[in-house]
Amino acid sequence: MFSARKCSGGFRAIRPHHFRSHSVSRASPNLTFVPACLPPDPVEVEELQRFVSNSKRLFVMTGAGISTESGIPDYRSEGVGLYARTDRRPVQHAEFIRSASARQRYWARNFVGWPQFSSHQPNKAHLVLRDWEKLGKLHWLVTQNVDALHTKAGSQRMTELHGCTHRVFCLGCGDQILRSELQEHFEALNPTWKAEAFGVAPDGDVFLTDEQVRNFEVPACRKCGGILKPDVTFFGDTVSQEKVSFVHQRLAESDSMLIAGSSMQVYSGYRFALAAREKKLPIAVLNIGPTRLDHFASLKLNSRCGELLPLIVCT
Repeated sequence: MFSARKCSGGFRAIRPHHFRSHSVSRASPNLTFVPACLPPDPVEVEELQRFVSNSKRLFVMTGAGISTESGIPDYRSEGVGLYARTDRRPVQHAEFIRSASARQRYWARNFVGWPQFSSHQPNKAHLVLRDWEKLGKLHWLVTQNVDALHTKAGSQRMTELHGCTHRVFCLGCGDQILRSELQEHFEALNPTWKAEAFGVAPDGDVFLTDEQVRNFEVPACRKCGGILKPDVTFFGDTVSQEKVSFVHQRLAESDSMLIAGSSMQVYSGYRFALAAREKKLPIAVLNIGPTRLDHFASLKLNSRCGELLPLIVCT
């Protein structure tokens, strides 16, 4: 079992025993869900190199765009994100809490998608950030992603702002289990249930029809019979004030901010960019496509994270 460990007023990801740190892979990145973009401009590489070299306590925030090169789709990327490919939308917090059929639909789709989603591995961008941490360049990492790829890469000075799909907890008693353990419960309850997915979505979800999910059985908490929920912040929910305060403290200790792979459309992350601007910290943005920060960022780069970050020498 593992969870977000509470430490010094905040939260840090814990690497479970079955997650192993990875070295930079020579395998080609999976670009299925990565928007088309030009190779890094040498001038931009120099600008980012200067930015990183001048930073002594770098605060990094990552979004879905850093994991698309690992084969995980995102929501907003032009042409390839979920919103561009389909009219389907992620589950809302209130709907999940109040509706048994919504929970059945969510868990059936998640059950089918879990084997593939949980097998995704860090790409070069995750590994570069891990190495920057080891070298003392990266002061703190905040990820908006729930895919555990930073944890798999070996990052430790980190906050999972929206939680992690690899953990599940009971809304009644708070008991936590591994998502992999819950998969075994699903299999035991649904020994003959099968469904073919009609596409993949972010956060371990797949597309299934209402007919397919109708007979799917969802287990309750084994301790109290309560509702089981992934340890993630669903759309419509809020990040705890304690976690927000902890991240603000780490930002206050930093001297610069790098946004990697995020349009920053969600306020839970954008608020920290606003705080960095208020503190007059230099802000660099690395993202394919426009972001909410473009009008006040010190530097904006339109490249793949896994292609540009490995070109930067950490000094």
